[in-house]
Amino acid sequence: MRIGKSVRLERFVNRNTNRTIIVPVDHGISIGPVEGLIDMKETVNQIAEGGASAVLMHKGLVRCGHRTRGQDIGLIIHLSASTDLSPTPNAKTLVTSVEEALKHGADAVSVHINLGDELERHMLKEAGEAAEKAADWGVPFLAMVYGRGPKIKNSFDPHIVAHCARVGMELGADIVKVPYTGDPDSFVKVVEGCCIPVVIAGGPKLDSERAFIQMAYDSVQAGGAGLSVGRNIFQHRAIRELVSALHAVVHDDATVDEALAMIPRPQ
Repeated sequence: MRIGKSVRLERFVNRNTNRTIIVPVDHGISIGPVEGLIDMKETVNQIAEGGASAVLMHKGLVRCGHRTRGQDIGLIIHLSASTDLSPTPNAKTLVTSVEEALKHGADAVSVHINLGDELERHMLKEAGEAAEKAADWGVPFLAMVYGRGPKIKNSFDPHIVAHCARVGMELGADIVKVPYTGDPDSFVKVVEGCCIPVVIAGGPKLDSERAFIQMAYDSVQAGGAGLSVGRNIFQHRAIRELVSALHAVVHDDATVDEALAMIPRPQ
């Protein structure tokens, strides 16, 4: 690995634990300006103060979230996109380049691939090419890989998730993001089949803080490398405190009860 890539990786992967907490805030292109993504400076500030490793966003949002003050945080720029208004919302396409991401100050780049979609071949091609370009520049590459398509009945099926992780690895990713399989025993198999760090997605907004933190705890105990979670963080009533609790779980091996005690109860 080039020294430049190592330096950039250590900006958002803890060098002592080899784990990370990434908070994607790239949802605006997909679903519009939802709650939590209006005042970007405040949202990013709370995420950073809580101890997250990086935020992940599209290039145009960098100017909205750059604070010029407060605690620093890593920046991952997302290269691919689609909208929920499209007749093919699962078909992601590249909307910027590694070089453009570097111009915006990126520490890493990411792409999204939906295996099983009718346009899977295009996503695989573009992801492979982006991985090569990122390697040329010494830029860490994160692949978000999900099973979504007509032949896939359950995106959380352990065999599907393991296949997703393996695809990201074999395309040249440095980190791969996949759904959590629902239990540690099955997630162990996902991690074992992938020689790069595996982080979990948060999925739909959860109503239970305990369920969310339990998922984070179980995933790292099963060998996962942390989290890449958006709505369950940026739409929480206490972003800073929730991220601090997750930091304790991911980096300090805190228990679920210890982490929950760090989050203030609703008034």
